[in-house]
Amino acid sequence: MTAAELIAALQANANPANVAGMARFGINPNGTLGVSVAEIRKLARRAGRSHALAFELWDSGIHEARILATIVDDPACVTRSQMDHWAKDFDSWDVCDQACQNLFHRTAHAWDMAVKWARAKPEFVRRAGFSLMACLAWKDKGSSDERFEALLPLISAAATDERNFVKKAVNWALRGIGKRNSKLRRSAIATAREIAKLESRAARWIAADALRELQS
Repeated sequence: MTAAELIAALQANANPANVAGMARFGINPNGTLGVSVAEIRKLARRAGRSHALAFELWDSGIHEARILATIVDDPACVTRSQMDHWAKDFDSWDVCDQACQNLFHRTAHAWDMAVKWARAKPEFVRRAGFSLMACLAWKDKGSSDERFEALLPLISAAATDERNFVKKAVNWALRGIGKRNSKLRRSAIATAREIAKLESRAARWIAADALRELQS
């Protein structure tokens, strides 16, 4: 299927009522059609994998087409430049997280970009750094404990960021690392306890939520 055919299929499934519901969950309604992720994945299976197609879909600016782009793209073809370009385009937490879950964590640049974005200033770029850490904690079975422990200072450094979409991703990354194994659980708990001492509402929330899960 071509990009034009896929976009037409998305538009045919547009649901304005869904857009209103998505907005209540903090999803940007601009350029959003209200198509479910399940329907997007059906289209992805029909489209197959294509790096060029992914670029066309992304450049459309349509919310669901961008999610579709993250599914059909070929991780082996993704460059650092593309990842930076797409991250700068993020305007909603779900597109950010779908890009990390579907595509970015599978690339050769995942670890480097997670570290880079964790220090970024724009809200959704910084979120992408911690969302990507969480995805690596979940999906990267081969990396060492030491590699994940090296991410904990970045988590601590971002724990005072009061922006909602950042603090939730920081918390997600901390919990994800802690759930890999008993050693990393101890390291994540120690990090959470240090974060709890910071003079920040965001830090206290991150620490309390992570400790509640990791100590249960």
